[in-house]
Amino acid sequence: MRVTAVETIRPEIQPNLLFLQLHTDDGRVGLGEAFIGARTVEAYIHESAADLLLQTEDPMPEAMASALRPYTGFQGAGAEVRGNAAVDLALWDLVGQQAGLPLAELFGGRVHDSLPIYNTCAGPGYIGSSTRQRSDNWGVPASSGGQDWEDLQAFMTRPAALARELLDEGVRGMKIWPFDQAAELTGGTTIGNDALTAGLTIIEAIRSEVGFEMDLMIELHGLWSRRAATTIIHAVAPYRPFWVEDPMRPDAIDALRKLANDVDVPIAIGETLVGRRGFAPLLQGGVVDVATVDVQWTGGLTEARKVASMADAYGVPIAPHDCTGPASLAACVHLAQSSPNGFLQETVRAFLRTWYDELVEGLPQIVDGRITASADAGHGVRLRPGLEQVERRVSTL
Repeated sequence: MRVTAVETIRPEIQPNLLFLQLHTDDGRVGLGEAFIGARTVEAYIHESAADLLLQTEDPMPEAMASALRPYTGFQGAGAEVRGNAAVDLALWDLVGQQAGLPLAELFGGRVHDSLPIYNTCAGPGYIGSSTRQRSDNWGVPASSGGQDWEDLQAFMTRPAALARELLDEGVRGMKIWPFDQAAELTGGTTIGNDALTAGLTIIEAIRSEVGFEMDLMIELHGLWSRRAATTIIHAVAPYRPFWVEDPMRPDAIDALRKLANDVDVPIAIGETLVGRRGFAPLLQGGVVDVATVDVQWTGGLTEARKVASMADAYGVPIAPHDCTGPASLAACVHLAQSSPNGFLQETVRAFLRTWYDELVEGLPQIVDGRITASADAGHGVRLRPGLEQVERRVSTL
């Protein structure tokens, strides 16, 4: 197998998304993707990664992951890491196609026939206009009427109705972030009583409507200081959250250890951690109750598999992150279904029912709140023919 063309595609519908297609001399096409800063990642792929891909005979994921490793920014999650992860995913897709096997089978077989899902309550435009995790990048429509599947607006304004709607669909977990705007006001150093009460009111409405039938994840996006995060976690504890996610930035290792000792709520962490070396000190310190590894941002599927195995050695389950694209979601499901410690998969119904479905076919199937990876060779996701309103760039020898 030789790569003959490196093609990137930026769809207008989601400016932060970059698709990568690797075309080979035997007529196959491997699909990868990157999310956040698509133009920057695109430049890196064509200016740095493409030459190596085009000049390598029979490029394989592990060897290319080593060859493309950047000299600087080992622990950074910048454009090079995201670009290399897109390459890695496309190569795994090609390896699966060559073998005639879906990735879960290629990884040793499905330990789990399917996985339960939870719904991250974003809307279709979430994190669509910039690279920042701020409320001005939530993509919530200005009008109160909103748009279809606007779950972020819904959890802020009608949380009980949203929880009931999800439960009626068979979805038994939901993730919300009712304290983020309070963090923006104080830089995350402290939270006032009014802001704390406002967030708790949303949580109380959900619990009053569906009780504990719904697993409730509280996302804090790494925005808080240890003292403020401790205050929030103690306040939400009576509502029995399934977990609190990213209470602080994940490189604040000593502070996270102290936080974990001070609270009695499960902590999920990991979507922005890079590789085994990012996860290792938190696993060793007993901070992580659930590893929310992102197969894209952690450096690729090759590295994510190693993270999953290392987490398993510490008795920590994985619940892969998905807010980063349809091919990445497919890779997550293959990874989690083939991992003994895979137990839960994040999904965003607002993405699945809008731009994911508009851009690709072959998405994992969801039935009664459980997800199953495609049985097609590779990860199974393919771009829909004739995509319009896209920008393409191609590198060849």
